[in-house]
Amino acid sequence: MRTLTATAAALFLAAGAVPAAAASPAAPPATDGVWRMDGYGTVLVLGEGALQEYQTTSVSCLKGDTSPQTGPGTYAATDGSVLTVRTVHDRDHALLADNSSVGHRKLHRLSALPADCTRPPATDPRTAFDVFWQTFEENYPFFAQKHIDWHAVRDRYRPLVHQDTTKDQLFDIFSGMVRPLYDAHVTVVDGERRFGQVRPGTQNPGPGLDAKVKKFIEARDLKDASYRQDFGAGRITYADLPGGLGYLRISGFGGYAGDGAPYTAERAELDRALNAVLTPSRNRRLKGLVIDLRVNGGGSDALGIRIAERLTDTPYTAYTKRVRNDPADPTRHTRPEPVPVVPADAPRYTGPVAVLIGGSTVSAGETFTQALLDRPGRTVRIGQPTQGVFSDVLERRLPDGLAFGLPNEEFATRTGRTFDGTGIPPQLTEPVFTKEEFAKNRDSAFDRAVNLLRGRG
Repeated sequence: MRTLTATAAALFLAAGAVPAAAASPAAPPATDGVWRMDGYGTVLVLGEGALQEYQTTSVSCLKGDTSPQTGPGTYAATDGSVLTVRTVHDRDHALLADNSSVGHRKLHRLSALPADCTRPPATDPRTAFDVFWQTFEENYPFFAQKHIDWHAVRDRYRPLVHQDTTKDQLFDIFSGMVRPLYDAHVTVVDGERRFGQVRPGTQNPGPGLDAKVKKFIEARDLKDASYRQDFGAGRITYADLPGGLGYLRISGFGGYAGDGAPYTAERAELDRALNAVLTPSRNRRLKGLVIDLRVNGGGSDALGIRIAERLTDTPYTAYTKRVRNDPADPTRHTRPEPVPVVPADAPRYTGPVAVLIGGSTVSAGETFTQALLDRPGRTVRIGQPTQGVFSDVLERRLPDGLAFGLPNEEFATRTGRTFDGTGIPPQLTEPVFTKEEFAKNRDSAFDRAVNLLRGRG
């Protein structure tokens, strides 16, 4: 609702045009109030110029991030993204959108803030343990799939925690509890200390591996390129290969515009790269495009969808997204929400695509791979299975300063298939950056893709 400025209101009152009752404060926006998110263990309070998060379980409520209001129903998140809240159907139901993510989160209005959220949280080590364990108990979807008895984990580790347990000791206990999950989206953080791990037999796509692979590819695979250009702080590389092929390497879906850059700046830099690469003349002459995601540390799913929209002339569904939403039943989820790929209003390439993947293809690198599974036209995956983590990370903090993260979502194909844990499999299997490949100066997956797109199988 628009409100009068102070000057305009004074003029109206002086003219006698507004009754005295109209001078009372304007009604609050329809979204102000207390909301519980469907899934995610989260309560939100909107009002007084901010969105306040509360992180909840059945045994706890801890104050989370505060996002200042930037406009009607919009808020600036701490990670630089924009949150938008809009009511739907009636005043008691709303949707929250994050412009750097895909899909929406459903909100249901509460009459008041839960009582647990109005009391100072306990800070003793056993309470921290209970909140940590309960958060996974209520939100983690994959215990059965990974053959983990989470209740047995509690019985083993809780007796190790007592009144004098230090934060460093808690860090070690929490890390030991989640180690058997081998889930790259599960983390424990204490300042500079960080626990996280990838699936056995795979490599973390960190800066060291990325730099090594990029140097190897430029020297071996791109040495005969007629054109090569880096974009997005070096995280995007394009090259024209002999035989009318294109090569697009993406090492992450973010980090394009500098540390702390908002999502809009990341998106603008990606668009600049795509506009320079996917020109009308190049799109016409390309006989095939190699998209290399073999070392990709993830980032924004929305940026992956933005690329997919430049690779089709036909709308289709990338995947559906659902979240675990019953604390007592890990098989219960929200209704799957389709995530669409709508052809971009910009030059598009719609010819054959070979997607190179491997165990260091992680998170948003995997959701982008998944977004190409049903891409109209010829698309083939070459390499090794991806890492097997797709969900947004549910970030949590404890009163003692420890932080942790876990997944609580599933991304499914139109037929309902998910790839959590196992990763998306290739259609054509080739080794990916093994010691032998490096030692013998081989890049079998790249060579397979080039030969396939050139019609040599």
